[in-house]
Amino acid sequence: MDVSLESKSLPSVGYSRKSYLQVTSQRLARGKLVHFHGWKSLALPSVGPGENGVCEISQTLKRATKYFRNNKLNSQGCEIGFHLEVLSVPACGMYRRVAPVMLHVAPAMSGEAVYVDDIPSPTNCLHGAFIYSTKPLARVKGIKLNPKSVADGVSALISFKDIPGENIGCKTIFGTEPLFADDFTRCAGEYIAFVVADTQKHANMAANLAVVDYDMENLEPPILSVEEAVRRSSFFEVPSFISPKQVGDFSRGMAKADHKILSAEIRLGSQYYFYMETQTALAIPDEDNCIVVYSSIQCPENAHTTISRCLGIPEHNVRVITRRVGGGFGGKSMKAIAVATACALAAYKLQRPVRIYMNRKTDMKIAGGRHPMKVTYSVGFKSNGKITALHVDILINAGIGVDISPIMPMLMVGALKKYDWGAFSFDIKVCKTNHLSKSAMRGPGEVQATFISEAVIEHVASTLSMDVDSVRSRNLHTFNSLNFFFEGCAGEHVEYTLPLIWDKLATSSSFKERTDMIKQFNMCNKWQKRGISRVPIVHEVSLKATPGKVSILSDGSVAVEVGGIELGQGLWTKVKQMTAFALISIGCDGMGDFLEKVRVIQSDTLSLIQGGLTAGSTTSECSCEAIRLCCNMLVERLNPIKERLQEQMGSVEWGTLILQAQSQAVNLSASSYYVPDFSSFQYLNYGAAVEVNLLTGQTTILQSDIIYDCGQSLNPAVDLGQKELFVQGIGFFMLEEYTTNSDGLVVTEGTWTYKIPTIDTIPKQFNVEVLNSGHHKNRVLSSKASGEPPLLLAVSVHCATRAAIREARQQLLSWTGLTKCDSTFQLEVPATMPVVKELCGLENVESYLQSLLS
Repeated sequence: MDVSLESKSLPSVGYSRKSYLQVTSQRLARGKLVHFHGWKSLALPSVGPGENGVCEISQTLKRATKYFRNNKLNSQGCEIGFHLEVLSVPACGMYRRVAPVMLHVAPAMSGEAVYVDDIPSPTNCLHGAFIYSTKPLARVKGIKLNPKSVADGVSALISFKDIPGENIGCKTIFGTEPLFADDFTRCAGEYIAFVVADTQKHANMAANLAVVDYDMENLEPPILSVEEAVRRSSFFEVPSFISPKQVGDFSRGMAKADHKILSAEIRLGSQYYFYMETQTALAIPDEDNCIVVYSSIQCPENAHTTISRCLGIPEHNVRVITRRVGGGFGGKSMKAIAVATACALAAYKLQRPVRIYMNRKTDMKIAGGRHPMKVTYSVGFKSNGKITALHVDILINAGIGVDISPIMPMLMVGALKKYDWGAFSFDIKVCKTNHLSKSAMRGPGEVQATFISEAVIEHVASTLSMDVDSVRSRNLHTFNSLNFFFEGCAGEHVEYTLPLIWDKLATSSSFKERTDMIKQFNMCNKWQKRGISRVPIVHEVSLKATPGKVSILSDGSVAVEVGGIELGQGLWTKVKQMTAFALISIGCDGMGDFLEKVRVIQSDTLSLIQGGLTAGSTTSECSCEAIRLCCNMLVERLNPIKERLQEQMGSVEWGTLILQAQSQAVNLSASSYYVPDFSSFQYLNYGAAVEVNLLTGQTTILQSDIIYDCGQSLNPAVDLGQKELFVQGIGFFMLEEYTTNSDGLVVTEGTWTYKIPTIDTIPKQFNVEVLNSGHHKNRVLSSKASGEPPLLLAVSVHCATRAAIREARQQLLSWTGLTKCDSTFQLEVPATMPVVKELCGLENVESYLQSLLS
């Protein structure tokens, strides 16, 4: 594998090229041989007032080469390139380098990072496992444990009858869900009971061998499809404050159209999170009727409230602690609450510590995953490809519980506005079915809406026999149309970078040249076809209220608390850098290595309240702003003392200043609660080229190019690392089938049946370009979020695959002598190998070859 890093101008926000090599080698640590071309020690440009430095990368190269030496790829390999370009970044002395970046990855990569299951078991600790329903709707008459399981160390069986407070296992702003089924189970996968045993192995065995007695007589049939939900009017209500609004007049828009497509239908499946660390928790009874819970969760605040209500004790008797999470992607936002609550309930009842580490099979069966849906659309358009009106009917399968599902229409409509549809109307229903409740998964609703948008564009182009890229270009927003669709929230005209990026992608990735090369390739190759696609993204970002706390200790070291959770996204790195950046402004001597004095401590719901949910790609930025506000308070308190000391001593060391402040009883702890009052947007482009094998349906991604407007990144290396999440998007669009049986129980319960992205999924050449689009007073140090959008960008791979399939169908029709080409077809999600092969038309290659011989 070749790793090429192109030298570009560096932004004034602090980092070094050494950090780029470090993050690249870390992110590519997947058992590959890495060749670095032409990199030696490089002089850095100015990264602050009067600063210059030398970037020593030899040790980085040495470590990376040693790591990969024994794990060589085949000759095909892959090439990955990262570079960064700065556009219109004004000279600004307030931004300067404070330390090397990617601080959060070292403990995780070395194995020193402590996750919940790494915490040593307390004395007399028990282990738990869930018994879940296998029926979609039934009475639960009883549960029988295998006698052998009881002999093997089972201590208790906890059910809804053992709950001292409310039967609650999840709480959102939209409602609650029960922890355990009561006399009825309402979906397959619903928790019925919690087995507690002396070891995790015994608990798992007891749960697996348990026999649940069901009775389904005199019960109405369960609702297992969105069509049935519509027939029986089974919906969740969408509150008015998050109900999206129509844009323009659909009827008038359709009247302007030269052509119309009516009631086209597509379906989208679900997706499992496949985080490295499955659901896990540890609950420990404490004195004075209290409980301490260590949980791998994205929203400790909601778990805190839920546990309090379930146990029937005041919230000040509950403490939920989260140090870090081993991957979340939304799967540990709400679904982790029930796991923590069950452990807390068992520990509270038995007055012994109880923990659980869920096995992968069970985790996959109870995860819920991404929302599947059925979509019907009607679209009107001119002969030149300009769309005048679009209407979509969307039936979202939310499952049995409310979770975050009512927010889906708002998120989907926001993502659907990526193109200028002329007029845009919709009818989105959130269907309540007897499936396990679906939950947030990275880019909830936005991923599906991105696919729907591109499906409409592709359909219009196919109907008109036009080039798809030209139809996309014709329907890109102008600034005025963008402002109209987003109701005046598009910001200033200069911020609308999408047209610039769209044109730049065509140039930087040689899009037109590659398109011509692909046409030539397709003419010369019968059994392999290639396709290329260029896709725009407009991603709406909403910031949220976030707390922060900074405390300066007597030796000058700094402890920082934030509401956000470190999920591997670099939150702690950015927060540490912001702390150092803000406190260094006081101007004391000897603060060159100040970052070493800063430590971000674990989330504790009694220490820092109102932490909220870590999701939506904006937690890092909001946490940084909360910390900046705290630091500003501290600097304001310390400045008068520093000025007096400076008059007396000439220069002031940081440690001296803190000791003097303590002696004068200055409060060296500050808290803040950052409350944003705006929304911002991001504009991204993504290009992909794929190769399809007509005989097998296998899709190979040859090259992917991302151009990403990241504002002025708080940490470019961390934000570059987030771009790898587009591979998860490829999994959704191309690979992952999260299927259930006729009762709604998940049957893809491991990697034998559930295919996740592998090393072969990564593009052979993967180029990322980050544009720093300049200063903006309303964003956190002019930054933009970088988490969700890369996932949406993977739709270009699906579109490129569709282009390759279209070429294969054209060829097949020419072979068979047909004159009319059926160029319109639906490539649904996921576009797996069998689906691609069937659409290519070569269902029986042997028959075709025999026909040629005859």
